[in-house]
Amino acid sequence: MKTNLLLVLLLLSNLCFSQSEIETYIDKNAKHYTDLSDKVWTWAEPGYLENKTSEALINELKNAGFTIKMGVGEIQTAFVATYGTGYPSIGILAEMDALPGLSQEAVPFRKPKVTGEYGHACGHNLFGVGSVAAAIATKNWMEKNKIKGQIKLIGTPAEEGAGGGKTYLVKAGVFNEIDAVLHWHPGDNNNASPNSSLAYRVANFEFKGVAAHASASPEKGRSALDAVEAMDYMVNLMREHISPETRIHYVIKNGGLTSNIVPDYAMVEYTVRNPTAKGLEETWQRIIKTAEAAALGTETKMNYEILAGLYNLLPNETLAKEMQKSLEKVGGLTYTAEETAFANEIRKTVFSNSLVALSTAGEVKPYVSGLSFPASTDVGDVSWVVPTAGLSTATWVPGVPAHSWQAVACNGMSIGHKGMLNAAKTIALTAEDLFKNTSKIELAKKELYEKRGSEKFEYKSLAGDRKPPLDYRK
Repeated sequence: MKTNLLLVLLLLSNLCFSQSEIETYIDKNAKHYTDLSDKVWTWAEPGYLENKTSEALINELKNAGFTIKMGVGEIQTAFVATYGTGYPSIGILAEMDALPGLSQEAVPFRKPKVTGEYGHACGHNLFGVGSVAAAIATKNWMEKNKIKGQIKLIGTPAEEGAGGGKTYLVKAGVFNEIDAVLHWHPGDNNNASPNSSLAYRVANFEFKGVAAHASASPEKGRSALDAVEAMDYMVNLMREHISPETRIHYVIKNGGLTSNIVPDYAMVEYTVRNPTAKGLEETWQRIIKTAEAAALGTETKMNYEILAGLYNLLPNETLAKEMQKSLEKVGGLTYTAEETAFANEIRKTVFSNSLVALSTAGEVKPYVSGLSFPASTDVGDVSWVVPTAGLSTATWVPGVPAHSWQAVACNGMSIGHKGMLNAAKTIALTAEDLFKNTSKIELAKKELYEKRGSEKFEYKSLAGDRKPPLDYRK
């Protein structure tokens, strides 16, 4: 009896070691990856200009034994790193770009490193490096255990603004031979529930009129600014007759040079969002009609240029449930006394009537279906062509919003580091489970086909035929 019990204990011990192999690797190499994330945080490179970042991530993967394909999708900083051959092929996304005007030191008060410069306010320094750590940890496990299949790390630039980097990679067929995609994003909580998002399109509407002296000969002028204002007025009236979930934002980017000249040129940028691509297109066509009407009424000429277009996220519950299991194994964050002091100070700077408890950073949110994130991401395009699942970890102090200097500060210190390492473990453990249970991948594919209504879905970019806007941050 004692012999049998000892054998059972040994078997359980070996099983536990196998399950923690990936976590052990990441823990042993934590300083290496956090140091690398800090370098990327310091560089804070804009979309399509992430040259140092891309090179650093490629070198990590190349040194770990991955084969690299650079410049994919006609984008210099985009790349695919591959280890292994055959089925299944599991992809991991790695974002890299930073945001303008949010340079910040890693301190709990506003202190720009360089005034007006870029900062990692969405945590892509952590995203990119954490995903690389996950890919290498998975590759090491595959190599040691002679696991068949491929792990691919896709370096995806320019997620922010009108970059839409992944849309061009999808259009270029980068994801055609991948069976499942895993990703993550920095946040202020630990959450792997499947989320949808809003489909998105942004465009510039230009109006050209006739310049004239605004006082001496106004009748000879045709104001392009009048056309912009007429369009804006009609769109604002239209808000009463669109679905509550639709979002329309605009900003006048050029309204003329001086009030004493009838403006012969004006431009307004419009962003439209809707829970579905179909709903987005319906609203978009109505907005075009307002622009045409504005031009007709002001005797000006109008044209527009679509800058970016993104699909809504198509959640995949099959993969999300696997991700949830892995996140629950890893757990949340435990703050040191110094981190708690930092967190309490930075929370004083966050404008909010009610902040969630600081302890939520140590918790994993329960799995919930049917959630929708009221923003947009180019991961949405990926999710329509291959089963996709993601998670967030508490890289930011609870209550800190994305795209803020507070997020930049968190992303450059130990709280951000801990969240990144947890994400790397979660993604690698999820990949391990999928390699062991490929039937889950097939179920995920079946779910994708059912939700989008076709196994032979033909992807058409919501940005149209536009090529990657490689200079949009210059």
